[in-house]
Amino acid sequence: MKGFFLWFSNKTKMKRWLLLILLGIVLVCYGISKILVAKEITFLEVGKIVVIFVLGFICSVLGIIFAQKRTLELLVEASDLRLSKGTKNVNMKSLIFDRKVYDKGPYIVVIGGGSGLSTVLKGLKNYTSNLSAIVTVSDYGKLPTNSRKQLELLPLEDVKDSLVALSYNEKEMKNLFDLKFQKGVLKNLSFGDIYLYAMKELYGDFTESIKQSKEILNMTGRVLPVTFDEFKICAELENGMVVEEKDKIPEIVYDKVTKINRIYINPSNCMPAPGVLDIIKNADAIVIGPGSLYTNVIPNLLVKNISKTIKESKAIKIYVSNIMTEPGETDNYTISDHINAITEHAGNGLIDYCIYDTGEIVPEYVRMYNKEGKDLVEQDVQKVIDKGIKLVQRNLSTIIDGNIRHNPDAVAEAIIQIICDDLKFRDMQNDAKYVMLNSRLKENKHKNEATRIKIPIKKNNKALVHKDGKNKKKQSKFNEKYQERIRSIKYSDQRRMEKLERIEKTKLKKSKEAKK
Repeated sequence: MKGFFLWFSNKTKMKRWLLLILLGIVLVCYGISKILVAKEITFLEVGKIVVIFVLGFICSVLGIIFAQKRTLELLVEASDLRLSKGTKNVNMKSLIFDRKVYDKGPYIVVIGGGSGLSTVLKGLKNYTSNLSAIVTVSDYGKLPTNSRKQLELLPLEDVKDSLVALSYNEKEMKNLFDLKFQKGVLKNLSFGDIYLYAMKELYGDFTESIKQSKEILNMTGRVLPVTFDEFKICAELENGMVVEEKDKIPEIVYDKVTKINRIYINPSNCMPAPGVLDIIKNADAIVIGPGSLYTNVIPNLLVKNISKTIKESKAIKIYVSNIMTEPGETDNYTISDHINAITEHAGNGLIDYCIYDTGEIVPEYVRMYNKEGKDLVEQDVQKVIDKGIKLVQRNLSTIIDGNIRHNPDAVAEAIIQIICDDLKFRDMQNDAKYVMLNSRLKENKHKNEATRIKIPIKKNNKALVHKDGKNKKKQSKFNEKYQERIRSIKYSDQRRMEKLERIEKTKLKKSKEAKK
């Protein structure tokens, strides 16, 4: 009975159609009753009865049609994990069509590792379910964790991070995968490692176990390690030194004041994991980066036949540039330096488009990174254009927990825009894939823009109140975005004024002493 009354709640939007059906029935019954009780009927009365009857019939039919449509929409909405819990005023106009095309959306392959890969996946999963991540397995040479050692697992940290990024509820999934048991026989084992071990035991094949994880973990897309072969990432430095431990490369390069000449994997004949080459061949778009250039991005391209297959693929090849340089890896690197490093290791033909940040970051955060030896990646646009690569500039950066990061939504929007432009170039504006992507792109841009300028307020829409009970004024968009910078400028001005006052006092003091 409780479930029955839920159909009459405001969020279902069913009452209007039920009332329309009821109105139609009343009008039809009224028209029939007029005929049954009337002794004589004039031509004018016949006309009125016919109009009432037809109107009632139309209302009933329309009510039934829209009630059925709304029922289907509710069923799709209930099973559509892309819609946030508790989301209000969801535009359901094309939800059924939208979901169908979403499941047949562009086939996008993302290649990389680390937090950069997870960032891209988080954004793209809102546009298509045909999403695959090819992940670096590059932690060989590191001391394995107790959990990995006991379960004899491959170093699959990036795989686990990608599984989390593609899951419906990222936060809860991350907490679950990172959970370490503190008691009993499972002490010091992490749930993520136990899960991967159990899936491998169940299906006997790691590729199949990851494929099945899509359903079990309620994921969008799938994740594959670039290879199952054990390898080390080695760096040959300009001073001739060779470093065979991934984690020590940045430290040694930085200490020796030298640069990386080239990166190679040992052994060099590592075979790609089953299914990886097929994924690349069938892709509509291939995304490389962002991430640590020499330890997360390039090693994937060095696995046998990976670069060759990317070059031969008809997919759009997109490189997402890093925002900041990394000490010991990409000191003083420009965008073209990053691209040169990729082409020198894997050859030309791997990049059609390069997405890069506008560089409009609050200087105070940049200075914080400068103290760690990091700086903004210089935008030598003309050198990139000369290579025949198309540039796409977007405001990609955001501040998360005081750190400069790529904005997942902004990165995804830029990638999807490139795909839409390519479809439009091929006169596919009427293709269902283009219509859906373009529509969702516009919707998300509007939503994300609204989120960026949103000021949190209480549910009763009253002014914010401080702990001291005083009302807090609403901040302007400028103040909200640059309040840290404004505070820093005010502080710098204050310090400068104090310094000038001290100088004046010192001059005055010296002048008095000279007179004496």
